[in-house]
Amino acid sequence: MNDSEGSVRGVLAANLKWIRTQRGLSLSELSRRAGIGKATLSQLESGAGNPTLETVLGLSRVLGVPISDLVEGRSSGEVTVVRAADAEVLSGRGVDLRPLRRIEAGDVVFEVYDQQVRTDGTQISGGHTGTEHTVVQSGRLRVRAGRCEVELDPGDYIGFDASLPHSYTALSGEPVRSVLLLQYRAEQRLHLAEPGGAGEAGEQAPPCPGR
Repeated sequence: MNDSEGSVRGVLAANLKWIRTQRGLSLSELSRRAGIGKATLSQLESGAGNPTLETVLGLSRVLGVPISDLVEGRSSGEVTVVRAADAEVLSGRGVDLRPLRRIEAGDVVFEVYDQQVRTDGTQISGGHTGTEHTVVQSGRLRVRAGRCEVELDPGDYIGFDASLPHSYTALSGEPVRSVLLLQYRAEQRLHLAEPGGAGEAGEQAPPCPGR
């Protein structure tokens, strides 16, 4: 196996093509639904593209599958160790994510990420499949989810329906280190998910809880 086959880029190439085929979608149709250029998708499927966090989130939303079904292989064995220096970074406008582990427990799937929110931009998402949980480890973080906006300090937690439009912004001029946990129902797993299974980005959040 060459180096690219085991990388995020290589895994995405194989998974994306397989999922698209399972969905019965052409490159042109997936391009139209996701708002991503056909040439870009073709590069991603060939392993030559450079996937961004925004692109992966968009594909996850349109295909209705967990992010890990796109960018992660399957671990084997009873003990899993991920070294910080070895985990590939999936970067977006304002966030760097390092995938750590996918956990399947009964009818629930969890994805664990080491998340750094940088100071050079706000990470904006139109929404995607699942429930999002974040625990701040260092720095101060502003999170918007639907109509709710909160500021979090180290040790604070927030959870919300990830189909809502949401954003992360580092405050006080310093990056934020946090643990991101994405949670999915069993029916959202690859072999059961239906096209369009993700929530609508236009949904509104309930009133914001106490700050």
